[in-house]
Amino acid sequence: MIRTQIYITEEEKKGLESIAALHKVSQSNLIRQAIDDLLAKNSGGDRTSVLDEIAGIWSDRDDISSMKDLRAGWQRRALGDE
Repeated sequence: MIRTQIYITEEEKKGLESIAALHKVSQSNLIRQAIDDLLAKNSGGDRTSVLDEIAGIWSDRDDISSMKDLRAGWQRRALGDE
């Protein structure tokens, strides 16, 4: 691990102390968790690779209606034709 220093407000410090006490973890651990969450949220690469992997996974299925058929059914029901 790399040691670093940051400046935080009194309010932020009190909030960290309160949350750390509530969850019985260190303030440093809370900060590391927050950084990890921020990095994961903004990485985007993982989300894109997952979407690439699952794209078209149902394309060879015969037992699933096409979106066009499903939408036509929704429209008929909305208009009261069914």
